[in-house]
Amino acid sequence: MKLNDILNKTCVIGLTYFDGDNRVLKQSMLAGTVTSADEENGITVRLVKKNPKDEDSHFILPTSLAPWFTAPKGTYRDQNSSVLIADPAFLVTWDIFRTQEKKPDGDHEWWNWVARTTPPSVG
Repeated sequence: MKLNDILNKTCVIGLTYFDGDNRVLKQSMLAGTVTSADEENGITVRLVKKNPKDEDSHFILPTSLAPWFTAPKGTYRDQNSSVLIADPAFLVTWDIFRTQEKKPDGDHEWWNWVARTTPPSVG
């Protein structure tokens, strides 16, 4: 699979955030359609909107296709907007690790994205 193969495809994204001691901070699920994908800028997903009048929001993922798996048929609920997405093309999962526990106020937080390469279980 190549980056161009996922353009205009729907996906459900599972994200798990960890602290510096590998404890889960939070989990979230997003859903949307891939609008662009290139090595330099990453994979941009236009997120599903709860209200059609809302402005588009986007989420950018790293370019690795290792965590992209064909999704089983079914209906998935986007936790962010409570919108249902039926029969997405892909399920995508990432683990995101905080790389520093303490940071001075005003400093940027750094996170390490690790592709989850085991197909996700559904159900």
